[in-house]
Amino acid sequence: MEVTVEGQRSGAAIVRLAGRLDLLSAAAVRQRLMATVAEGHSRLVVDLADVEFMDSTGLGCLVSGLKAARLAGGDLRLARPPEQARTILQLTTLDRVLRPYDTAEEALAGYR
Repeated sequence: MEVTVEGQRSGAAIVRLAGRLDLLSAAAVRQRLMATVAEGHSRLVVDLADVEFMDSTGLGCLVSGLKAARLAGGDLRLARPPEQARTILQLTTLDRVLRPYDTAEEALAGYR
C-alpha cells in the first residue's frame, strides 16, 4: 500500500491510497491518518481511486480516521471510491457517514 499526503492551503489534506486496503496494510494507513490529523489537517479527503481491494479491516481504519478527524473538529470524506469499495460502503450503510465524492476537488469544495 502506498500512502501520499498532499496538504492544501485551506488546511485540509488529500490522502491518496494505492494498492490493497486490507488486514496487511490497514494499521499503517490508520497510523498515517492519525499523524496527518496530529499535524493539523483535521479535514481529510481520502482518494481511493487506486485502491484495488478493500476489506472490513480497511473500512475500519477509515472509520478510525473519521473519528480522529471529528475529535479534532474536522471530517473525513472519500473521493473516487472504486465499485468494490462503494459496494462495501453501501452494504454497511457507512456511505451515509463516509460520504463518497466523484472527485477530490468536489470533496474539498465542501470544506470551504
